[in-house]
Amino acid sequence: MLYAVLTLGGVGIFFGLLLGLAARFFAVPTDPRIEAVREALPGANCGACVFAGCNQYAEAIVEGRAPLNACIPGGSMAAEAIAAIMGQEVEAVKPMVAAVFCRGDRRLARDLFIYHGVSDCEYAQQYHGGFKACPDGCLGLGNCVRACPFEAIIMGPEGLPLVDGASCTGCGLCIEACPRDIIRLIPQGNRGHLVRCSSRERGKKVSAICEVGCTGCRACVRVCPREAITMEGNLAVIDLEKCDDCGLCLEKCRFNAIEPRRAGAAGRVETEAATA
Repeated sequence: MLYAVLTLGGVGIFFGLLLGLAARFFAVPTDPRIEAVREALPGANCGACVFAGCNQYAEAIVEGRAPLNACIPGGSMAAEAIAAIMGQEVEAVKPMVAAVFCRGDRRLARDLFIYHGVSDCEYAQQYHGGFKACPDGCLGLGNCVRACPFEAIIMGPEGLPLVDGASCTGCGLCIEACPRDIIRLIPQGNRGHLVRCSSRERGKKVSAICEVGCTGCRACVRVCPREAITMEGNLAVIDLEKCDDCGLCLEKCRFNAIEPRRAGAAGRVETEAATA
């Protein structure tokens, strides 16, 4: 018995030493900058930088395969810290926030049929193109809510996602999760007005299915003194760089498709917070 124990112990020690020597002999040197860069990142592993996680992004930076400012959640602070580690200069990251370009909730937009399927926007979209009469309206089944790693989106009581502007980092994962492309990134802040609609239809086709849809009447385009509003197909689009918040478009829009951007109280989740 004693002999067996000693034999097994000796074999264990031998292979332990062998593995230790092999690990030292075959060890791959690691650039200490990789760990330093990783520490400068927020650690969200959200994938907004197009890499699997913060570790992979840090390795890509040190190896020269990625820009220093690709971390959207980390923003300028992370980019500047990484630039200092790498001894390089970097352009400032413009803070962005997600905005939902649809106001057609359960009260204001018509449904084609009652949907009892899986509570998933992708699945609902595949079933006869979705249950909403507007082919470009929010389905309200929460894919964007589930995709957000920062819990910055909740589903409102009337079936529209609400974005907390204070928590949103602009990572863009909600955009990828939306099968109808109604979520976009816009610059942070409260300047300007937004046409909160994504409809590609025009006139009576829009008003027949949604009370707050843009009908493409061009009234806002004609009234804007700054020429900040243009038409993209049948949809009015406002250039936030040109808009000076005069509010004339807001007054002119008969369907309330235009909303001003407002900065809500810190942490408050509301419709306006989606663009704050």
